[in-house]
Amino acid sequence: MQKVVWFFLGAITLAVLVAAVGLIFLRVGANGYSTRSRPSAMERLVARQSREMAMPTGARERRNPVAESPEVLAEGRAHWADHCATCHANNGSGEAEIGKHMYPPAPDMRQAETQNLTDGELYYIIQNGIRLTGMPSWGSGTSKDEEDSWKLVRFIRHLPKLTPAEENEMEDLNPRSRQELKEEQEERDFLNGGHVHEHTDHKHQ
Repeated sequence: MQKVVWFFLGAITLAVLVAAVGLIFLRVGANGYSTRSRPSAMERLVARQSREMAMPTGARERRNPVAESPEVLAEGRAHWADHCATCHANNGSGEAEIGKHMYPPAPDMRQAETQNLTDGELYYIIQNGIRLTGMPSWGSGTSKDEEDSWKLVRFIRHLPKLTPAEENEMEDLNPRSRQELKEEQEERDFLNGGHVHEHTDHKHQ
C-alpha cells in the first residue's frame, strides 16, 4: 500500500513539473530567450525542485568535518574573495556585475533560501555545481579541495554577520585584470611622487 502511495505522489510531482515546464516554454515562446528578464516564479520553482531532485539523500546528511575557528573563517573568506566573489560579490549579495546578469541571477547567499540548506547540501553544490545555471563544479577529488569546500561552507554561514572591515580586506584579494593592476600601480606611483605616463597622439606638420 505504501509503495502505491509513493508511486502516486511521484506521478503527481512529475505531472506538476511537466506542466510547469510546458508553461515556461509557452512563456519563452512569447517573449523570446533573452536572459535580461528575471526568471518567473514558476521557473524558480522548477529550478528549486530540479536541484532538490538531483541532490543525493546522503549529501543532505553530511556534517562539516572542519571545525569553525577564526583561522578557518579567514581561509574561507580569502578563498571566497578569490574564487566566488566575481559572481556572488564579497558580501554574498549576488550584486556583482557577472552575477546580476546570469540567468537565473546569482542568489543572495545571506538569505534563508541558502542559509536553510544543510552543510552537506552546500558542500555538494560547491563540489558539483548546479545544472542549467551559472554555478560550476569546483570539485577535483583531492582532499585539499574537499577541505577548502568545507571551509567555504563555514564562511557561507558567516556571510550574514560579515563586517565592513572583513569586506574591505576581501577587496584586496579579488581578482584583477591587467588593466586594473596597471591603473593601481600608476596610482601608487603618483601618490609616491612619480609621474603617470599619458599616451597622446601628436600630429606632425
